Amino acid sequence: MDREQLMQLLPHRDNMLLLDSVEKEGEEAVGKYHVRGDEFFLKGHFPGKPVVPGVILCEILAQSACVLLSDTMKEGTIPMYAGLDKVRFRAPVIPGDTIETRCTITRAKHPFYFAEGKAVVGGKVCVTAEFSFVITGE
Repeated sequence: MDREQLMQLLPHRDNMLLLDSVEKEGEEAVGKYHVRGDEFFLKGHFPGKPVVPGVILCEILAQSACVLLSDTMKEGTIPMYAGLDKVRFRAPVIPGDTIETRCTITRAKHPFYFAEGKAVVGGKVCVTAEFSFVITGE
């Protein structure tokens, strides 16, 4: 899926759509985002040494995982974070990096879905997390 296709699934627009592409590979969602350096979240984090904030990395993971919910979501519904667990930041992500995410759904009891994921840059794991969603608007 490219950005246009992602907007059919996710409600995120403009600066908050944080994926360039994502594909289903079996039971796994594999997403990509290239950090250009002009993103809003880098302006003050940190002047002279920009680093992608951890909360943004978690959002990138979540947006990737939502692709795995596409078959269960009805039109007009929205996946929303319900929780984050066991988050570990292992390496900084900076402008010029291309983030690759790998996420899986580990458990489901509609409308709740539980996932785990990691983000990698150049083969190095930057963040790992377990997280959950609730599908709203039904």
